Amino acid sequence: MRIRNTVVLAVVLLSRLFAADDASDRVIASPLPAEFSPMTSHERLGNYVTGLASPAAFLRSAASAGMAQASGTPKEWAGGAEGYGYRIGNAFAQHVIRDTLSYGVSATLHEDNRYFASKETGLFRRTKYAVKSTLLARHDNGSQSISFSRIGSTAGSAFISRAWQPYSKTTAGDGAVSFGFSMISDIGINVFREFWPDMKRRIHKGEAR
Repeated sequence: MRIRNTVVLAVVLLSRLFAADDASDRVIASPLPAEFSPMTSHERLGNYVTGLASPAAFLRSAASAGMAQASGTPKEWAGGAEGYGYRIGNAFAQHVIRDTLSYGVSATLHEDNRYFASKETGLFRRTKYAVKSTLLARHDNGSQSISFSRIGSTAGSAFISRAWQPYSKTTAGDGAVSFGFSMISDIGINVFREFWPDMKRRIHKGEAR
């Protein structure tokens, strides 16, 4: 219960952070990245197909399964190699469902969920940009609005997966927790994408000395 409340609170706070900037208009005015260009249908399909079985997808599924194994959830899957197999299969299945839903919705609405590094300065402003970029999608004209494809597909995969989950994980609350963890994970990945180039430059400078 405590974990569930924490996840719900985190999602609410992040939503308020986004809403605080523009509570009256869903379309957000933000600088257009120099490298941005609208995706063609071929590029969108290619991103979807390669993303289904990318190394990052397997690593994320393995990490998610490892955390679930460590916490012993769901309890019906126990431990050991068999339990881990169930958990990684569950995580990867959710990934496939989510990407498939996201592809269909984003293609219909012309949403682009790719991450483009900010031109901001300062830790707080860059972190805030990374958080907002998780909740927003760009359109063909470069404008941004709420990402229905990302948020909707994340919710869809979280609740659809209840169909094969053990009895202890089939409630709507469990689906909400899964949705929250996935969104928070996406935010963490975007924050990493924002700051990784700086970290990499510092590492290379250290090696050059």
